[in-house]
Amino acid sequence: MKDTRRTRVVLGALLVVALAMITIDYRGGGDSPLRGLRGVGAAVFGPVERASASVVRPVGNSFDAITDAPGERRRADRLVRQNQRLREQLRSSRLDQDRSAQLRRLLGTAGMGGYKIHAAQVISAGQGFEDTVTIDVGSRSGIKPDMTVMSADGLVGRVTRVGPATATVLLATDQTSSIGSRLEQSKEIGITQGRGRRGLGRGSATPLRFQLLDAAAPIKVGQRIVTLGSQGQRPYVPGVPIGVVERIERSTSGLTRTAYIRPFVRFTSLDVVAVVVAPPRTDPRDAVLPPKPPPPPTPTPTATPSASKSPTAKPRRSKSPSTNPTRGE
Repeated sequence: MKDTRRTRVVLGALLVVALAMITIDYRGGGDSPLRGLRGVGAAVFGPVERASASVVRPVGNSFDAITDAPGERRRADRLVRQNQRLREQLRSSRLDQDRSAQLRRLLGTAGMGGYKIHAAQVISAGQGFEDTVTIDVGSRSGIKPDMTVMSADGLVGRVTRVGPATATVLLATDQTSSIGSRLEQSKEIGITQGRGRRGLGRGSATPLRFQLLDAAAPIKVGQRIVTLGSQGQRPYVPGVPIGVVERIERSTSGLTRTAYIRPFVRFTSLDVVAVVVAPPRTDPRDAVLPPKPPPPPTPTPTATPSASKSPTAKPRRSKSPSTNPTRGE
């Protein structure tokens, strides 16, 4: 079509008519005089619009997916990092709650014994032949060699080496460990010795051995043992719980008697511990020991009903003479 003045006039007139029809239809709303014409247009051009949309929409979606892919990847990575941070915060919160509970129990145990303590955390375990752990306090915190280390449950060991910010603790289970000990109630004394990593590594529940100095002294399974204390209160302060007697054996020589001890402390899961920086003023004796569990209830024997106690059985008549003989005698 040639671009002439006439075509431009016709095009302008059509645009004016179209604008006028749109204005009239818009202002008329539901009562528009062009309502019928609008319905005819929808009936004619509706199928064409739907067909073209069904062809164009997949192409448009694919194009949008391609253009938005980098942004979606960034959003996905950001969500992954947020989830990771939330999981770490939740894990840290749980650890803090657990350690707070351990610290409260530890302070309660130290208070019962009158020990002045400095709390610490186990940060590594020894890899050599010795049973040792490393704690996160040292000489800057007033820690010195040969100080007692305990947990909320009982004796852990003693400090052997001290650095500015860390210290090495020799565990009570080490084979070179030798602890003066005392039985509860009877007050009999003896020596508690460690059995080394082999006692723990093979799943043994008794990695400690207790030898009574008096072979004739009474000892029984279930009795508990505490530290006797050392001269100058080093390396062990008195009254710290050690463990429970699980089995007893008598040596062939008969000079001593040996008992195997299940410790109160789980040496394979140490976390929050305390170094005793000042001993108690008086020996706490058995005050720090946990209360004994109640004995299991004794089952009541059930009497077996006999023929003589059966409700259908007649009671036997006594053969003793009676002053009132019955009929037939």
